Amino acid sequence: MNIEKKVIDCVEPIEISNQEIFNTYNYSGITQDSRKVSAGNIFVCIRGEKSDGHDYVRQAVENGAKLIISQKKLPEDINCHYIVVKDTKFAMAYLSAMFYKNPSKDIDLIGITGTNGKTTVAHLVETIFEYAGIKCALMGTLGNRFSTEDEYASTAHTTPQAPELQKLLRDVSDRGIKKAVMEVSSHALDQHRVAECEFSGAAFTNLTQDHLDYHITMENYFKAKAKLLNLLKKEPDKNKYAVINIDDAYLEGLTGLIPEDIENIKVFTYGIKNPADIAAENIKFTPQGTMFLCKTPAGNRNVKLQLTGMFNVYNALTAIGIGLAEEVDLKTCVKAVESVPSIPGRFETVSAKPLVIVDYAHTPNGLENVLESAKTLVPAKGELVCVFGCGGDRDVTKRPQMGKIAEDFCDKIIITSDNPRTEDPQQIITDILTGIRELNTMKIIVENDRSIAIEQAIVNSRKEDVIVIAGKGHEDYQIINEKKFHFDDKEEAKKALKKIKK
Repeated sequence: MNIEKKVIDCVEPIEISNQEIFNTYNYSGITQDSRKVSAGNIFVCIRGEKSDGHDYVRQAVENGAKLIISQKKLPEDINCHYIVVKDTKFAMAYLSAMFYKNPSKDIDLIGITGTNGKTTVAHLVETIFEYAGIKCALMGTLGNRFSTEDEYASTAHTTPQAPELQKLLRDVSDRGIKKAVMEVSSHALDQHRVAECEFSGAAFTNLTQDHLDYHITMENYFKAKAKLLNLLKKEPDKNKYAVINIDDAYLEGLTGLIPEDIENIKVFTYGIKNPADIAAENIKFTPQGTMFLCKTPAGNRNVKLQLTGMFNVYNALTAIGIGLAEEVDLKTCVKAVESVPSIPGRFETVSAKPLVIVDYAHTPNGLENVLESAKTLVPAKGELVCVFGCGGDRDVTKRPQMGKIAEDFCDKIIITSDNPRTEDPQQIITDILTGIRELNTMKIIVENDRSIAIEQAIVNSRKEDVIVIAGKGHEDYQIINEKKFHFDDKEEAKKALKKIKK
């Protein structure tokens, strides 16, 4: 195949060798953002929800692109070599991995997917490796870092786009780090961002309603998550495993979807309700945390988490399962998960009296889990108060569900704005209200301004009350229309708490 041809038609996988692509020309990088193209780059035309990269080819060429990857033939006057492929998203993953010399082959990459719990599990696993004396990189919603001592480097997505991801994995490998734990979103799996990654481990936390604005059906959502199994290492002599929540109705049949060409895979199930390899019994919740007996093939051990809530029992079981699959001893796994006081924005305590909790819960199941756990912490004379909203330009069907859940669990609800994006915040609130059976003004309060809503909840509270501020968690911004403004639930809560003291 002659790279000098202006148009090269390809099928998937791309039928171009490493030498033909990268040795014929000295390419300097890969990007799908025409604004970030620099001299010698490969520009990949990606069709997104709001824009089409094919419309920005001229800008990419003007900025110095040396090769264009496209899904259609480009105008004759485009003075640049280009390759036509069936799927540019897959092509970008393929070329990115090739450009950065397939870094996931050199490390043990652990992928964690599921609707809820990914961030907490990733941090628990990172801590397990730290306690075992093993360096581990972390990639996820809060950002990326090479050790627990590092600050997070921010990222636009839970799972970065393929060029950024492969570069990050190359950095991990070049630093001599042999383990990396990564949150893997359904979007990343569906859009082939991780298509050329080779995973040693795949963990599945749960599957509940979320992202249906994108996936349309729960079946599509499940199929996207299940793709992670196809990315496990194929070599029979490589350690590979799947850790699966057997209590989840969607996930219990996941073992039957493991591809036949993946040999010698170890499967660890975990659960509380159903028989599992890794189980929790005698679960007790206190304001200080959670206690349970962890039963595993490696023996049994009492666990005293600083984290609270049934959902965190599941998160701990997931992390312990990964630790055991990575041949870390049970004692070390337990000590590690016991040492973690909190994860930013995940059932994070801002004050004790009143007890103010900030959590990222933005799905029906997530909100139910958090409120159910918070309810156990409310003293006899206290009330459970929840401040929450729903994001704009996202699945509208979950809004009334979250309204009903809040009404069922809480003594008082303040419905407010989250990230309205391009939607009318009042319409989002109205959608939430349709799920509430009794619009009692003593219990249900509407306050569009999130800052005022948080202040009202805290200033009007008593020391015995528990206040949950849900939806944004670690986020330090609010998206209104298409602009980001600084906004941090924890900062707002602390401002309000100072007014109580005055």
